[in-house]
Amino acid sequence: MSFDLQIHQPPRERAAHCATHGPYTSKCYLRNIWLGCSACIQQKQAAEMAEQVRQQERMCLQEWRSKLERAAIPPRFQDRSLDNFTATTPAQQAALQFATEYAKNFVQVRSTGRCALFLGKPGTGKTHLATAIGLHAMHKHHAKVVFTTVLRAVRMVKDSWGRGARISESQAIATMVAPDLLILDEVGVQFGSEFEKHILFDVLNERYELRRPTLLLSNLTLAEVRAFVGERVMDRISEDGGAVVPFTWDSYRRPAA
Repeated sequence: MSFDLQIHQPPRERAAHCATHGPYTSKCYLRNIWLGCSACIQQKQAAEMAEQVRQQERMCLQEWRSKLERAAIPPRFQDRSLDNFTATTPAQQAALQFATEYAKNFVQVRSTGRCALFLGKPGTGKTHLATAIGLHAMHKHHAKVVFTTVLRAVRMVKDSWGRGARISESQAIATMVAPDLLILDEVGVQFGSEFEKHILFDVLNERYELRRPTLLLSNLTLAEVRAFVGERVMDRISEDGGAVVPFTWDSYRRPAA
């Protein structure tokens, strides 16, 4: 049994008219199937491609928003970058250089678990540079990042003790151990009880054992941080090239005289 596809080579042609583009030559390559206006076909294909691009952009934006939500980076700092950090003094430039190298070498940072401690007065840009590092790691290296204050982390552990709590204490700890990069802000703001120091040690010790980097931010001096977190935590922070980055200038938020 034979089947004739009736392929026309060269194609048959006839004059046709498009309501949008006017006269055109319609072609028939198969049986009695005549193609429509080529300009309309191109417009339709272009519109479909544009819609695919828009859909992809929407999906990427939604995915990025989901990552930001999981990272818990405050909305105020979600537009921070290494490029929009103001660095006019040598000390500011040194802090920016460290942050830039840390972010761009994050593959190595992640493999070694290198930590850093940002110390300085409020408003000096510690959170700016820390979140800029986190956002860069998320963008360029698809890293899982979590931002939290120490007080919030301790509160999350305490909340796990309550009746009807959705997560256990070990799960609360795990949420801070699991990320590729943990940013712990306001170290030393809380009361500094032995329990809080114990929680902080548990988190940092597990991250240390798993070689997962942590950025710690504090308004205290190095001696005060050392007294607050204890020698065991400081030892873990300083290993694998851990650095203390001083933010010694006045607050950016302070209005000019």
